[in-house]
Amino acid sequence: MPAQAQLQELIHDLTQGSGPVLETLAKMNADTMLQGGLDERTAVMSRFAALIALDASPASYLVHLGMADQLGIAPEDIRGVLIELAPVVGSARIVSAAANIERAIQLASG
Repeated sequence: MPAQAQLQELIHDLTQGSGPVLETLAKMNADTMLQGGLDERTAVMSRFAALIALDASPASYLVHLGMADQLGIAPEDIRGVLIELAPVVGSARIVSAAANIERAIQLASG
């Protein structure tokens, strides 16, 4: 397979929430968790806030949605983060984040 086609496949897999690049990113996230001295719940919520502020892609939310689920973080808590960030990042960024989170949930559901 030509290099350009391989790159396109890797990028496509990443945007769809799968593939070796996403697996590496997930491992990196897990390996660095709790390095800042925060408890797991606070660390995951902080990462959600960062993803929202950065207008992260749906694939970026996948790992953190899984961690949030494992830690018992309720959807209302994530909603609270969206509301708290609205005055800081603006309503357009919040609406975009909500759409990206929804898409990530769809990707996770298959």
